[in-house]
Amino acid sequence: EFVDITGFHRKHAMRLLRGQEDVSAGRRARRRIYNEAEHNALVLLWEASDRICGKRLKALMPALIEAMERHGHLDLAPEIRDKLLAMSAATIDRALARVREGLGRKRRRHATHSLRRSIPIRTSADWNDPAPGFVEADLVAHSGLSARGSFIQTLVLTDIATGWTECAPLIVREQTLLSTVLTELRKQLPFALVGLDTDNDTVFMNETLKAYCDAANIVFTRCRPYRKNDQAFVEQKNGAVVRRMVGYRRLEGLEAAKLLAELYRSARLFVNFFQPSFKLMAKQRDGARVRKTYSAPATPHQRLAADARTPDAIRHHLQEIYAALDPVALLRDIRGAQERLAALADTQPIAHPAAASQPIDLFLASLRTAWKDGAMRPTDRPIVKAKRGRRRPDPLIRATLDLRKWFEAEPWRTGSELLSRLQAEYPGAYPNKLLRTLQRRLKSWRSEQANALLFVPTEETLLGHEVTTTQ
Repeated sequence: EFVDITGFHRKHAMRLLRGQEDVSAGRRARRRIYNEAEHNALVLLWEASDRICGKRLKALMPALIEAMERHGHLDLAPEIRDKLLAMSAATIDRALARVREGLGRKRRRHATHSLRRSIPIRTSADWNDPAPGFVEADLVAHSGLSARGSFIQTLVLTDIATGWTECAPLIVREQTLLSTVLTELRKQLPFALVGLDTDNDTVFMNETLKAYCDAANIVFTRCRPYRKNDQAFVEQKNGAVVRRMVGYRRLEGLEAAKLLAELYRSARLFVNFFQPSFKLMAKQRDGARVRKTYSAPATPHQRLAADARTPDAIRHHLQEIYAALDPVALLRDIRGAQERLAALADTQPIAHPAAASQPIDLFLASLRTAWKDGAMRPTDRPIVKAKRGRRRPDPLIRATLDLRKWFEAEPWRTGSELLSRLQAEYPGAYPNKLLRTLQRRLKSWRSEQANALLFVPTEETLLGHEVTTTQ
């Protein structure tokens, strides 16, 4: 009868009538694999890699651990080392999630039509897996909030096949200077410069650079006007390397150019040898959706060494350079240059380079707790804006002493009452339109008075002051 009324199964009804509760086994907690030791080591490696994402850090982990152990910055127990190397990219991101939460111009002259027609156009679909040596070039302006006047620009070269990136500062936009800087960058490239692809900026579209490329047997091409995707490789490095390292402050003058060159000397080795990046391999369109396939993260050095077209001599030379590099020392030098560059841009006193660079042991120790302290790159700090001063003479300057005396005697008086009294004392000198100015003045005085009442000096501080003055 109970089954007919309730509709329960017969066995379930029997258990209910006997008073037996349906005790369900709770979900068993997952066994924790990675403990505090692995987490602390992971945070240190993440900081030493300049805070890259989990997928890139997973690819860099073996080389980074080996390099830091080789230079004596890391001494991992075998079980911790094995766990870190076995950690997946998703687990790395989950483990670091909490840590991450804790952080009018002149019109330019256009190139002649005949010159533009003589330089062929190359789009992003025309590369077809080129050999190392075909690069895209672009300029990054360090103009701050205003593009007026003269400011430093960075020339960026990015290799299509490997992602190898070189940067150099230009103190002015000038085609002869650009050719000179390009000559110096060619000496730093581990391969011969075969092709140069630029945008349609007049600093590139000129007879000087075209004659330079023709004399050096460099294939000179350009992208389509107003099509930034034609230069997708170098545009990505503009943000991932230059803006990430330098920021958005205004840089001008010879001193800033020297500091920027010092920063790029360390950054080129750190980026090309210790910063893995993805590379787009294929795109497949499915209706409105585009599916993209990327290669495994690899550093430009690894891609260049794995390319069969790279000569063995270059491969061995790069391996010798890599064996001598210390990623922590490079990151310390980058941070020191960023600190001095940000101080110069903010017009702060700059410490001597020798005094600004920390010992490597102290810098490594600071990486362990940088995320807790909320530390950021010096060039990522908010730009300090100068306080706007008075732009007209103070209309109350002759009566300020009287107003201050009246306010201190009767601080409850309103601005209208004080203005009426002022007009009675000085007939015709202070019109009614000064009421808002007087109200702002009273607001600042009341704020000063409130601070004086809230932060009264204690007896100890007064005694200490008396002792110091009498001594």
